[in-house]
Amino acid sequence: MAQPVILLMGPTAAGKTAVAMELTQHLPVELINVDSALVYKGLDIGAARPTPEELRQAPHRLMGIREPWEPYSAAEFRRDALKEIKAIHAIGKIPLLVGGTMMYFRALVAGLATLPAADAALRQRLDAEAAEKGWPHLHARLAAVDAATAARLAPQDSQRIQRALEVFELTGKPLSIHHQEQQAQQETFPYPLFQFAVAPSQRSVLHERIALRLEQMFAQGMVAEVAKLKANPRLNGDEPAMRSVGYRQVWQYLDGAYDEATMKHKALVATRQLAKRQLTWLRSWPNVQWVDPTTEDAVGTIVEQLHGIVL
Repeated sequence: MAQPVILLMGPTAAGKTAVAMELTQHLPVELINVDSALVYKGLDIGAARPTPEELRQAPHRLMGIREPWEPYSAAEFRRDALKEIKAIHAIGKIPLLVGGTMMYFRALVAGLATLPAADAALRQRLDAEAAEKGWPHLHARLAAVDAATAARLAPQDSQRIQRALEVFELTGKPLSIHHQEQQAQQETFPYPLFQFAVAPSQRSVLHERIALRLEQMFAQGMVAEVAKLKANPRLNGDEPAMRSVGYRQVWQYLDGAYDEATMKHKALVATRQLAKRQLTWLRSWPNVQWVDPTTEDAVGTIVEQLHGIVL
């Protein structure tokens, strides 16, 4: 029988990292990062990177492997994650993939639809249209040609709206149809999967956690962190790393787009919207077991589920 793989998914601020790190004390696991912001170097405070002490205790593979101006795709993640899974199995341990970037998880488990490469000229035109009319206008335009994709994207989700419109204009086919075709010819993931979703059962608890973590990020110097990144001439704010929730709003604040209070409110709203999208993904995810991290023995529940399988 092939060696297993554990997925630990969940919305932002749910407590996934704490659960994963505690699991390393009970199970023979090694961690693989599945957070698109933590892939980049220099995104520390705003991406809730584990502390150096925590990383010494439980190293995370695929963390800090790209400069913030370098692109990193879901396809690259799948390639790299499969390589790390194989390496962890080779030393007799179990890979535990932890994070909240659901596109990465889907790419890993289901493979990827064959999509066209980015078109710089088309993206420039879409950016210009957004600058003139706003991203909600482009979101409405997307809804007219690809209602399924538009329904799962927030009106300000510029990166994904742009990509969905780009795919439609380049192929004449909605992104949702590409994904349906992908599912029809889904690759078989080569390992047994044990999948857990970490999330408080009460939405209000998650919102409290999000607000508290944002307060802590600003207290720890998130604005200064973004200012340092902004000073790098290789960055202009349009890179995927700088479009991450929180970083985008602070960058715009430093550009003078709005005052500090408005920036913090926008960051809070954007983070809540991100969590909502992540939960929407997870509710439709097959064969996932839900774990409430606020319960007394959340980790014990996971260990019990895996006992006799990975031990």
